[in-house]
Amino acid sequence: MDPRSYNLGAEGDAIYAELIALHEGLSEEESAALNARLVLVLANALARPEEIRLAFAVASRGAEATAPRSG
Repeated sequence: MDPRSYNLGAEGDAIYAELIALHEGLSEEESAALNARLVLVLANALARPEEIRLAFAVASRGAEATAPRSG
């Protein structure tokens, strides 16, 4: 599995909506804790350290790409 590809197909939008719904009503701190737990659960399900590290790198670049730009 390559985390740079989109393998969810037609289910991608539904999964995204479910993820957003998980966070409804949570404080920022609770939401961050949920995300941390979710990352660990999904990493355990992958069970491939090299793919987990690649996913970390992809996600990190995504955060940089969406961060507000100054200036």
